Amino acid sequence: MESTYFALASKLNFNKALRHFYKVTDVVDDIELNRNLADIINEEVDANEISEDQILPIVGSVIRDKYGYSFDSYNIVEPVTEFQKVADETLKWSALDIVCVYYNPGGKIFLINPKNIDHWERVRELHNDQLMVIYAKFIKDENKKVERAAINTLEEMLAGKDVFINKSFIDHTIVQRKPAKKEKKQVEPGQGMANITPKYAVEVSNELFHNGNVEAWKKIVESYTTTFPGLRVYVFHGNELVNDINSLFKWGKVKHGDTIFFQVAGDNIKGVSKLQKYLYEGASTRFEQFLKIEVGQVLRLF
Repeated sequence: MESTYFALASKLNFNKALRHFYKVTDVVDDIELNRNLADIINEEVDANEISEDQILPIVGSVIRDKYGYSFDSYNIVEPVTEFQKVADETLKWSALDIVCVYYNPGGKIFLINPKNIDHWERVRELHNDQLMVIYAKFIKDENKKVERAAINTLEEMLAGKDVFINKSFIDHTIVQRKPAKKEKKQVEPGQGMANITPKYAVEVSNELFHNGNVEAWKKIVESYTTTFPGLRVYVFHGNELVNDINSLFKWGKVKHGDTIFFQVAGDNIKGVSKLQKYLYEGASTRFEQFLKIEVGQVLRLF
């Protein structure tokens, strides 16, 4: 006879489930402090406190079932690569909490607080025909009409349309604070204590991460470290530190949809968003723009 609890019969599965339940409780506590779920989850994933297979169950149990956010799912109609206007506009929507769930072509799930430009920069591009689910909650009381209007407005903004902003989206009694990039204190590989960012993902959108992509990355990183000589860039693939970027293209080991990660370490870290943007371009079919430079010269990107 089948049972909902059969999987919990083993100690391993029981403990795994128990840790998940504790984590859900922690997430609820953070939301009660008016934090956005995408901000919470992304920080936890970066810190390896939450695994990717926990993301959707947390979304379903917390903001859909417990808090009753309105939501709509749809397929992206046209590719989107510019997000600053969306982040700036939704940051004004103080009466609403919004969470986007995006499924990229490689099957990876991204949680996005649309008010946080860093989350859009993790995604880098919304590809056409990919699934997006937008959740919205009117903060002070229940107002499904305003929630649905906010979802529709955000969908139209992402489609590049000019929109009318409903004054109900804004509560002047609530002070909106621009989300800040979180930097951590960790041990830098081979060094003492240093400031180091979380790992940022860069999806490979070229058919293969070939020699041209490698050369583009080398020039981008050279440009970054030349502009910021006190900073170092670390590249990771398959949870391993890549000491030689050239190794990434050997035998076609990195393919379309694969993810390469990077971290920046040093004092006074800056320019990480631009670095992620350029590395994304360098891992795409648009890599050649970084190769148009004379031998011995350094790109001026930062």
